[in-house]
Amino acid sequence: MDTTVANTGTEGKTWGGGNKPLKASYGKMMMWFFIVSDALTFSGFLAAYGFSRFKFIDSWPIADEVFTHIPFYHEPAPMIYVAFMTFVLIMSSVTMVLAVDAGHHMNKAKVTLYMFLTIIGGLIFVGSQAWEWGTFIKGDYGAVQTKGGNILQLVNTEGERVAISSIAIDAHGERVQHERKNGLWFVDEGTLPSYTVDEVYNGLVAHPDVLVRTQIINEEGEKTVLSREESLMQIKNNGKLVVEGANLKVNEYGTSLFADFFFFITGFHGFHVFSGVVINIIIFFNVILGTYERRNSYEMVEKVGLYWHFVDLVWVFVFTFFYLV
Repeated sequence: MDTTVANTGTEGKTWGGGNKPLKASYGKMMMWFFIVSDALTFSGFLAAYGFSRFKFIDSWPIADEVFTHIPFYHEPAPMIYVAFMTFVLIMSSVTMVLAVDAGHHMNKAKVTLYMFLTIIGGLIFVGSQAWEWGTFIKGDYGAVQTKGGNILQLVNTEGERVAISSIAIDAHGERVQHERKNGLWFVDEGTLPSYTVDEVYNGLVAHPDVLVRTQIINEEGEKTVLSREESLMQIKNNGKLVVEGANLKVNEYGTSLFADFFFFITGFHGFHVFSGVVINIIIFFNVILGTYERRNSYEMVEKVGLYWHFVDLVWVFVFTFFYLV
């Protein structure tokens, strides 16, 4: 019996099997698959953030009023520290490019140096993000949440924020300075405010130059400042509890949904950066031990470089959505 051989027409072709598509190794192709799938995940998160912001556009926090902190510097400096974090992360991407290029030239010394700089940049970014989280959670000035869930902030006649701690007065007409360890528990909200609404109201009465600013953004893009009478009435009749800082339930800067997205998306990205730092450290020690010299290939550096560049690129979008737009 004759044997019939079927020709598929793929013999010798790149996608016919047995070859490397686009001359990429299996590991590099899998890294690209991961990057594409992770990009879709981040896209979904940022799209959800965009829809939510559009829905609550009138009460969404203004980034310039939220991210104003610099370590060891107490004057407001909007966006400066976030810009520093972004610069460090982008520069770490540059050093990663240099490490990959040095690997192509089999230059172990330069690969070691640039990988080390990349790791330092990643650690600075993760540490900065942790500090920013802590500052965001702690808060600055405090605010009063109404029964309807709106946030009322205190400002002076020039529109500058006023800290609740600087005006709060108890029932005896004395300024109070509570500490969190002896504050009043509000178990239903899961928070530990240092002051009560009555203390804020008494302080507002005693300071005629202090007004209330609502979340509502006017046509000029600024939050609405109430008159003196409206300010007193809002605190007295609608005030529910004092909010300090931000968490998953309350947010002194505006709608709590902003804090939810902030913690989730920046935390998810921060986990990627932390994971990248750990992987870079492993690759760094392999470089020192000469593992890739013996293999005569630094492709592992290139693969982790793809991941690191992706993480940096994602931060550009996160930075744009949360801090610039």
